[in-house]
Amino acid sequence: MSTITLGVDLAKSVFSACEMDGAGHVRRRQDLRRDAFIAWLPQLPAGTVVAMEACSGAHHWARRCQAYGLQPKIMAAQFVKPFRKSSRSKNDRADAEAIATAARQGNMRFVPVKDIDQQVRLSWHRVREGYKAESLAIGNRIRGLLAEFGVIVAQSDRALRRRLADLDAQLALPAEFKELLRDLADHWTQVRLHFDACDARIEAHARQDARCVQLRAMVGIGPITADAAVATVGNAREFKQGRQMSAWLGLVPTQHSSGGHAQLGGISCRGDAYLRTLLIQGARSSLQRAKAVATEKATPEQLWIRSLDGRLPFGKVIVAIANKHARQIWAVLAHDVDYDPHACLNHPMHRQSHARHMA
Repeated sequence: MSTITLGVDLAKSVFSACEMDGAGHVRRRQDLRRDAFIAWLPQLPAGTVVAMEACSGAHHWARRCQAYGLQPKIMAAQFVKPFRKSSRSKNDRADAEAIATAARQGNMRFVPVKDIDQQVRLSWHRVREGYKAESLAIGNRIRGLLAEFGVIVAQSDRALRRRLADLDAQLALPAEFKELLRDLADHWTQVRLHFDACDARIEAHARQDARCVQLRAMVGIGPITADAAVATVGNAREFKQGRQMSAWLGLVPTQHSSGGHAQLGGISCRGDAYLRTLLIQGARSSLQRAKAVATEKATPEQLWIRSLDGRLPFGKVIVAIANKHARQIWAVLAHDVDYDPHACLNHPMHRQSHARHMA
């Protein structure tokens, strides 16, 4: 196995590479244009570590490295920043050296390389989010234009569609303005159709993937969250435990501790913001379901949610539920098991607590 570590600062046109030997000394630096970089990769010795920051295109280059027998390692940019020699001086060569240095750390955490299927599935989610934002923007634009002429519409898509369908009855509106609104309404309809098509495709992915079917057995995990989780984390074995995955998603409190005094702050909000948002929304659904279900029919998790709701603020309850869902997702994906709502009853800590209570 090669002892050389390459740090590559990825870009669209010019790639900066820093080559380090086994002792961590810089052997060579070079800047390569895209075509030259593509031709250079196959010439590297098999087993060479090629380190990169997680960014657009990183997974594409990681798959190419794997095809050439190289070892790609992708790191979050926040883990690379401390290894840059100067915080005031930033350039591509300094970044490449920092990437190579960070990749040599024994305790460094790396991002799993996504395959093509994962990236394609996540692309549907990204496009869906774009259509959702565009639809909201068009709706607000129409409401703003109508407000200029004294027409106020309620904050719902249904109310706006009713008002747009009844434009001919609005005698006070100029004919030219009505024509403009009809064009906007047609554009809004097309965006909504594309949004619905993304939903249908994501639903199809979730239906065809056995892992998504397992996740959807959990209350608060629908097809969109299940598909996003599978496409983002894969089999989840890259995480040692569910707690590490929930920390990666930013669902744990920040720490400012010293001298044995622990000080916890708000949640870190690190990692994948999209998946974290979906889990938070799913947690709201779980809370509503737990409040609505009868006590004798409630699962252990729903009873736990009720106890949290009785003693914690709403925000903390939602984050706690999302954190629990993240750990459950890890357990299902990492061990390839079906979701069991009563599994917690067999946990040693629960048995000890129950024994103390009975005593």
